[in-house]
Amino acid sequence: MSGKRKRVVLTIKDKLDIIKKLEDGGSSKQLAVIYGIGETTVRDIRKNKEKIITYASSSDSTSLLAKRKSMKPSMYEELDRAMLEWFNQQRAKGNPVSGPICAKRAEFFFYALGMDGDFNPSAGWLTRFKQRHSIREINIRNERLNGDETAVEDFCNNFRDFIERENLQPEQIYNADETGLFWKCLPSRTSVIKGKCAVSGHKSVEERVTIMCCANATGLHKLRLCVVGKAKKPRSFKSTDTSNLPVSYFSQKGAWMDLSIFRQWFDKIFVPQVREYLRSKGLQEKAVLLLDNSPTHPNENVLRSDDGQIFAKYLPPNVASLIQPSDQGVIATMKRNYRAGLLQNNLEEGNDLKSFWKKLTLLDALYEIAMAWNLVKPVTISRAWKKILPTIEEKEGLEFDEEDISVATVATILQHTKGLENVATETIERWLEVDSTEPGYEVLTDSEIIRRAQGQTDESSENEEEEIELIPEKHINHAAALQWTENLLDYLEQQGDMILPDRLVIRKLRATIRNKQKMTNSSQ
Repeated sequence: MSGKRKRVVLTIKDKLDIIKKLEDGGSSKQLAVIYGIGETTVRDIRKNKEKIITYASSSDSTSLLAKRKSMKPSMYEELDRAMLEWFNQQRAKGNPVSGPICAKRAEFFFYALGMDGDFNPSAGWLTRFKQRHSIREINIRNERLNGDETAVEDFCNNFRDFIERENLQPEQIYNADETGLFWKCLPSRTSVIKGKCAVSGHKSVEERVTIMCCANATGLHKLRLCVVGKAKKPRSFKSTDTSNLPVSYFSQKGAWMDLSIFRQWFDKIFVPQVREYLRSKGLQEKAVLLLDNSPTHPNENVLRSDDGQIFAKYLPPNVASLIQPSDQGVIATMKRNYRAGLLQNNLEEGNDLKSFWKKLTLLDALYEIAMAWNLVKPVTISRAWKKILPTIEEKEGLEFDEEDISVATVATILQHTKGLENVATETIERWLEVDSTEPGYEVLTDSEIIRRAQGQTDESSENEEEEIELIPEKHINHAAALQWTENLLDYLEQQGDMILPDRLVIRKLRATIRNKQKMTNSSQ
């Protein structure tokens, strides 16, 4: 007769490991044997997957998750949710968060949530709040965090020691960061000031997406942009397979990055693409992804490859605004490329600017932003790392170049755009930077934090996505596609001013379609 199985209490980290193994195809029976638990326990972990991941993602300490064995809720759950949301936003902004500030905020949320009884945000309450969410430290004093030059130096020294210990080359060090993009922000003549046009950016929440850039420190490996839109498949995508887009496209009802999307991107896109790149360079398949403290970035425990060789590391909140590479001109350059590219396209097509912008679709914008990212030079990216890795330019032999896109470049294009011929440089600058401070995550007001803590959602946002869902698809067969290609080639042949590469591209496309047609016919 077999003895009774010894009771095993798993840590949060153990549960995360089990979830990852289940997602990779592991069986409940095998995992139960490996961890010495019952299959029912494994099934419960699978059932509570999102709850466990959300809890771990909000944690501030990897070591504490390896010790913590329960997700014991607070007796004031709504207050706890509100405080955690508020704390994560403050940390992402690099704002100072001291014990007294936390206590004062907790008292405000307690009464704003309409909770019963008396509440004393004592030192004991603060300690328990930190323990519940594995928060390492909340500053005792109300010290200034944003722009701490001493902290920058300390982090950079520690990070250089870290990469030396880990034996990491610049090719193995990555940074990713999100930003909002008003992809249909129109430059327009809005007023006349001393005989000159003023340009303003007309922006709409409906025409906003979140863009995430990711590249290594050399700038030689730029991953496809990650784009988060509102609809799963907008009208303009028509029959386009999202896997064939020039970007990695995700959807979220507010077009914001969130914990789930970021984790999917890390596991399914970042890790495989980094492995492939490092393998092609003959380097060890080991890399670190440097991130800021956005509320949408999961805990380090969650962002780790199965073998632990590709992982995330976080910038301290008080230094991210000063040294995060993507914020040192990389994202700004991409956005300038994007907007200048749209203006140039309009100029080449000879359209009225308003008509061009009216016809601009999200699909058009995705191709243009992908091109804009491709145009960001490796030197621009490597230069952005100089505060963290000051020797990288010399080591890689990269020279500083002037960027192609400047206010003067845009002004030159606008001189040939009807109605915008004499725009002042400062107004062009304002348009180019219309979304320069737009975050990639949703920033909630106190009222929104309270509604979310109480479990209330914005029902209108759910309906908005349905309104822009895909219209019925039109299937195009090989014969039709081939005929259109033939017609386009005939047209190009008749145009004496068409350059040879244009015809070669279409000929190559025609050959591809013919091959697909032959394969289809032979399989029937």
